[in-house]
Amino acid sequence: MAGALQTWSPFRQMERFRREVDELFDRFMSGATDTGRWLRDRWHPAIESFVEGDTMVVRADLPGIDPDKVEVTVNGDLLTISGSREAAKEEKDRDYMYREVIYGSFERTLHLPSGIDRDQIKASYSNGVLELRMPLPREMVSRKVPIEIEHRK
Repeated sequence: MAGALQTWSPFRQMERFRREVDELFDRFMSGATDTGRWLRDRWHPAIESFVEGDTMVVRADLPGIDPDKVEVTVNGDLLTISGSREAAKEEKDRDYMYREVIYGSFERTLHLPSGIDRDQIKASYSNGVLELRMPLPREMVSRKVPIEIEHRK
């Protein structure tokens, strides 16, 4: 029935609002402006860092990236991972239905603990993941402190 009354639902209104915002965002990111193209072409790979024994490990997810297009630099206590992901072939007339893959340059910078020997940093790349391993300075390695138990009377 075309003219039937419907119960008001805030969730239906929120869904409609979300669709409208998505459409607006899609139009903005379509490359019609330089700002839209700049936002679309910048991306930041996911990074994780952790301590494993006496080694600091940093991993960066770089799927679809040629490792020859990645550069790792250390300047003081700053570790920078930069590079680019380029489309195999630019298709200007392609009308995308859905697109989440972002092409272009990236750069991530992390602060390293003081005392890291940059000559000891080892880098490897496997299955789209860049892994950096570096020995921690001796004073940063955790150590277990034994507890002396006094005899009780």
